[in-house]
Formats: sequence, C-alpha cells, structure tokens
Amino acid sequence: MNSIWTESVQLPCFESLEGKIKTDVLIIGGGIAGILCAYFLQDQGIDYLLAEGRTICFGTTRNTTAKITSQHGLLYENLLKNVGMEQTKMYLDANQRAVDKFYELCRNIDCDFEEKPAFLYSVNNRKKLENEAEALGKIGFTADVVKTGELPFETAGALRFEKQAQFHPLKFIAAISRNLRIFEHTFVTEFRGKTAITEKAEIDFQKLIIASHFPINNKHGLYFLKMYQDRSYIIALRNAGKINGMYLDAAKGGLSFRSYKDYLLLGGGSHRTGKSGSGWNQVRNASEKYYPFSEEAFCWAAQDCMTLDGLPYIGPYSANMRDCFVAAGFNKWGMTSSMVAAMILSDHIMEKENPYAKVFSPSRSMIKQQLFINSWEALANLMKKSKKRCPHLGCSLKWNSFEHSWDCPCHGSRFDEDGHMLDNPANGDIKW
Repeated sequence: MNSIWTESVQLPCFESLEGKIKTDVLIIGGGIAGILCAYFLQDQGIDYLLAEGRTICFGTTRNTTAKITSQHGLLYENLLKNVGMEQTKMYLDANQRAVDKFYELCRNIDCDFEEKPAFLYSVNNRKKLENEAEALGKIGFTADVVKTGELPFETAGALRFEKQAQFHPLKFIAAISRNLRIFEHTFVTEFRGKTAITEKAEIDFQKLIIASHFPINNKHGLYFLKMYQDRSYIIALRNAGKINGMYLDAAKGGLSFRSYKDYLLLGGGSHRTGKSGSGWNQVRNASEKYYPFSEEAFCWAAQDCMTLDGLPYIGPYSANMRDCFVAAGFNKWGMTSSMVAAMILSDHIMEKENPYAKVFSPSRSMIKQQLFINSWEALANLMKKSKKRCPHLGCSLKWNSFEHSWDCPCHGSRFDEDGHMLDNPANGDIKW
C-alpha cells in the first residue's frame, strides 16, 4: 500500500549515527516539518543534527494529498468567536506566508508545483460558506462563494481561495534534504538531561526540536491528552478526468478531490484511529458512482494528529523543558503547518521574536470539550481487559480489519500483525 508519491522519486539515503556526538540543536523527526527546520537552520549557519528513527518521510509526509493552502475547512468564523480578530488574522497571515514561502522555494525545484485555487464546497448549505466568507472579510481576506462545475455532483456553492498550490511532496523533499545533516535509523529512545539516547549513539545538545508527528515525551506537556489521531483514505484514479481546483467538503466525513498529472486523487472515510471506520469503502463507492469508467491505480491511508481547538502546537514544549520546542497537531493541514512550524521554531532557536508565535503556543488554554472526550477514551480503554495492549500507556488495542493492523483508540499508535510499530507515540514494538 504505497502512495502515488513513493512510486516516482528516489529519496536520498543517510547514514545511521554511532558513538558520542555534540550539536547545538537536535531535531527529532525526518518528515517535512523536521526537514524544513533543518533547512532553515542550515541557511542561518546554525549547528544542528536531525535524527530520524527510520528513513526520511516514512510516515505522514509520504501519505499527504499535498495541498498547499491556508483554506483549512470551516475554521475562521469559529476562530473569530473563540480567539478574536487579532489571533485569527495571525493564523491566516502565518499560513499565507507559508504558501508564499513554498512559491519561493519551489521556483527552482522540479517538484510538479502548480498554482491552484482551493475550494471548500457544500452540498446543501450555502449559508455556512457565506458566513465563513464574511468572517474572512473582517480580517482583510477576500474569498468568494462561487458556483462549481468541476465536481461530479451538484453543490450549493463553494468558497474559493485564489493563488493556493499543490506539488509532489517527495520530489520537493528530495531536493532540499540532499545536503542536510541527517542521520537515518537513529531512533531516540530516552533523554538523560540534555543527552538523547539511541541504540548506538548518544547526542549531547543545547536546544531540542521534537517534530516526530506525535510528541514523544509523556512526562511534560500532556500532549497525549491534548491530541488524538485520525485516519483517512485516498485512492488515485486513472481515466477519471482532470479538475483544475483542490476541493474539500465543508461537512465532516465528506470527499476531497484534486488532480495530479493524469490521476484524480479522491479522499474520504475519516475516523478516529482505533475506532470503526469504512476504510476505502467510501471513496471506492464514490468512484464507482461518479467515475464508473475509471481505474484505481493507487490506494493509501493518512494519519493526522488533531488538536483540541483546531490549531497546531508550535513553540516551547512545556514550562519544565527548557530550550525544547515542539511541532505537532497539524489537523490534516501538514504542508502549510510544517512551513509555519519551521519559520517559528527557527526563530525560537535564534532567539528572535516571531509575530505569529502567540496563536500557536502549546501552553494556551486547553479546557475544551475534546479534552474530556480524549480523557474518557483513554480511561475506558485502559480499563478494558485485553491481552493486546499498547506499549505507550497501556491502552487496549483494536484490530483494524481493513489495514490488518493493531490500532490504539487512546492516542493513535499502530502496529502490524506481528506487533512492529507503524505509527507513534509508542516508542517501540508490542511485547506479546
């Protein structure tokens, strides 16, 4: 089960780290967030080292739909109500700056970069799109509600963001990572003060960036309560025709669409990791209904960290972890969020003030309804009797019959049939 991106690029390979080494900044995690952090630090002449437990882009980055957009669902109206005008504008401006940075970096990189409009559509509720457009207007951004003609069904309209983009994420990573100081198969298992321990190495550092998808230190920050993980499913279709825009349903559980070369990428089926879901059934049923003459060429699944308020956690890890920073909880918008994280965290490392840091602060208030839902899920699954338990915090594992994996409904760790770890926050395999 490989994504369309893995079939058309050869990523660079890096040595594993052995022995004792020192660095000013240690970055943990070789997805796009960690690699962009390394890229910016190297550009500023900062001494750094990136440690990746497997190979770069092994996880979420290779399974993205690779939309580069500040259009993040029905978000801005709610943000205005919850955090006010200033921080809502900060969030939009930070993500628009991320879009612009991709334009700048991709100008001289062969990564199939294309300018595209992003559309948030609704099948039956034009009013909520108009409310979102009105909220955006209040913070100085123009987004119109328009008719759609590219989708294979009628809609009530779509909210259009101009000058957004899409690309091939692994071609981009292959280009920018080649000369970075990266070590693969260097899995950090514990910290002893300001020393990171791996199977074959010890890394002394002054500052630390944890960009490991799900934060790996449970003792601080309470990220295991402040996030849960969500899975969704994508198929790439031949002979389905092309669409010019990038489309997402405003309703939960809807479909997403974008084209890549001669393929149509059709996504959907979202559900909390460890809970029952339809797997690829929703998108395959949609392809049969709307594109009956198409052929499925690729299928894959994505896993995303979801936060309590829909905003990423980017900044100081916790009050008790001095000089440690985190990038996590991208809520399905990993391309722009990773760029935002790299810009903010590189400024933190250089002790520069970043104008957008406040809205992403991991220490912001988290008394939200989702916090109690996450706490209940963890408690309920800790109490269940089961021989199959997650090595992360001991929750009962659920068998995922679609993907043949053992999934944790508490925090989203996943394991193959033999108990080998697929997705963190677990820090190792199941011990049967």
